[in-house]
Formats: sequence, structure tokens, C-alpha cells
Amino acid sequence: MSNNRVMRATVLAATFGAVGLLGAGVASAHVTANIYGNQPQKGGSGTIVFRVPNEEQDAGTNKVEIDFKPEYAISTVRYKPVPGWTAQVEKAQLPAPVKNGKNLDVTNPVTKITFTAQPGSALAKGDAEFQEFEISASTLPSNVDELALPAIQTYDNGLVVHWDQAETGGAEPEHPAPTVQLAAAATGSGHSDMSVSPAAESSSTTSDNTARWLGGAGLVVGALGLGIGGGAVLRSRKAK
Repeated sequence: MSNNRVMRATVLAATFGAVGLLGAGVASAHVTANIYGNQPQKGGSGTIVFRVPNEEQDAGTNKVEIDFKPEYAISTVRYKPVPGWTAQVEKAQLPAPVKNGKNLDVTNPVTKITFTAQPGSALAKGDAEFQEFEISASTLPSNVDELALPAIQTYDNGLVVHWDQAETGGAEPEHPAPTVQLAAAATGSGHSDMSVSPAAESSSTTSDNTARWLGGAGLVVGALGLGIGGGAVLRSRKAK
């Protein structure tokens, strides 16, 4: 291959690499719903952290709204306070009740939570800052595998961005809605793997003590055996 061809191939590879990195940077700037820890289970509760990056060079983010579908029948949403921001949870009165993840009727599910920046606390202009908003929600639905939680991002210049588009055909839309995958509900009480009854703990302690005693006794017997064996060897040598 000539030097010109090598140079051309190198330039093309570098160009495609730069484009790929740029695309990755744009994708990572979406509003996302993240799980730090165990995946929320169907019919249970879960902690979700919304990461909101600022994307406008001439404006800062001063309000974030998260929508909850009424059919999810989520009755409780709590939030972790963010310094400099206020939060408000909204509910809606439905004309007919909907079933939640525990098959109970819910007539006033949570439909929105809004985080609003106090003066001087908005995200700065440009793309250097982001903020995380942590919530806890229950009861999660049991009839869906994924929660779609559309977000609305408002900038201090009046610009409003709706993060509410669903993926179609495997292609990521320009403004995808934050989503959370739900794990299958745990079977049984769900406590057997994490807790130990007092009786089981006592039995375990007794077994452990017994094992230690037997191990110690074995060491003593072994030592005695070595001593006896060593004495027999010395006696046999003297007899010779």
C-alpha cells in the first residue's frame, strides 16, 4: 500500500472515530432514569434517580417535571431534598379506580412531580453541569416490564424540551423518555435470604462451637500421636 493510501485510511479512521465520540457525547446528554442498587421489583417499591444535564449554551435549567401514567396506579412518591430546589408531588382524582401492583384499588394516583430551582440555583448555562433528583415510588405496577417516565425540562430563557419519545425499530429518538426496567416479583416472603431466625442462629452457633471443639481435640490427639510415634522411634534406635 502506498504512503498516500495509508495516510488516507488513517485520516478516515480518525474522522469516523471523532464522529463516534461526538455521537456518544450527545446521547449521554439525555435526561435519564437510573437505578443505583437493586432493580425495582414489580408490585414493590423502588428508588429512581433522574439525571438532568444542561444542554443549552445560552440558558440554564430551572425546572424539571416527571410524569407518571395514571394506569401505573403509583400512590406514593417521596423525594430526596435537593439544596436550592423545591419539589411538589401532584395527584389526580380518577373517575374510576385502577388496580395497583398489589391488586388494590387506587383512585388518586401520583401523576407528576415537579422540581423548581430557587433564584440563583438553576443549572448553569452550557453543557458542564447536571443535577440528580432522587425519588422513591410505590406501589410499582405488576403488569408492565418497563416504566416510561416522560420528563419536561425547562430553561430560564423559556425553552421547554419534552423527553417523551419512545424507541421504535431499535433506533434511539432525539428526545427519548427516561425508562426503568422492572424485575420479576420475588416469590415467598422475600426475607429468607437476608434474615436468620434466632433458633437458626443458635443452632449455627452451637454447630460452630462443636466443630471448633472437635477440631481442637483432633489437634491434641494428633500431637499425642506424633509424640508417641517419636518416642517409639528413639527407643528403637537405642535398642539397635
